[in-house]
Amino acid sequence: MIDILQWSTLAICALTAAARVPSAIRGENRSLFYIFALMTAAILLSIEAPYVAIDQALGGINLANLLLRFIIFAAIYFVGIRVTRGFGADSAHRLITGKAGMVVLLIISLVLVALFFMMDTVGSSAGLAAVSAKNERNFVLVEYYGAAGRAYPAYVSLVLLPAMVRAVRSRLPVLVRVAAALLAVGGVAIALTLLFPVVPPEWGAAEFVINYTAVLCYVLGLALIWAARVQNRKTSPAKRTYTEK
Repeated sequence: MIDILQWSTLAICALTAAARVPSAIRGENRSLFYIFALMTAAILLSIEAPYVAIDQALGGINLANLLLRFIIFAAIYFVGIRVTRGFGADSAHRLITGKAGMVVLLIISLVLVALFFMMDTVGSSAGLAAVSAKNERNFVLVEYYGAAGRAYPAYVSLVLLPAMVRAVRSRLPVLVRVAAALLAVGGVAIALTLLFPVVPPEWGAAEFVINYTAVLCYVLGLALIWAARVQNRKTSPAKRTYTEK
């Protein structure tokens, strides 16, 4: 089941990114293409076979996992910019791109890198499962490292959540409200990842479901915003709206 979820999510992300290529070449909403491409790369690095192959090429010390974390940071950052601009959430935009957001990103990034290099990371292992199993010290460090990796996406998601809730309750077009609802669900799913350290080991599959639910909701939500923009252009070609920001 997990394999099906991983590969199907990868396929959806890759197809959505590919569909955005013509528009990106024309210079239209390139941020959406960047988001879908980054999400595709993140999902690829989350699957064991490609992860191991890529990490072996990088030296076999799980640098691919650190790369994965920063790809996720970049993707969620671009999501934050795209969504706050699209929905006119100025305060949320400042919390992500302003001084506060940059300080949060810098601190979390420094902690993440420091924790990574404090571990014995030799031996490619998707999800750092083998690294965690080496000894008690590694186990604790992997837990802290994972928490740091989830912190920034959770921060951005929680910043976006109030704007998404307002959009769902508004009188915006149905497609946009559905998109906002999906983005809100994705944000809640990402926020729930902060609870992973207290999740019982036997519930491990739930972590995969929550992670991939977040990705799918964000991808589908952004795709619906794109669809709403296309629809708006067809019905009101001279009118510029939130979908074009």
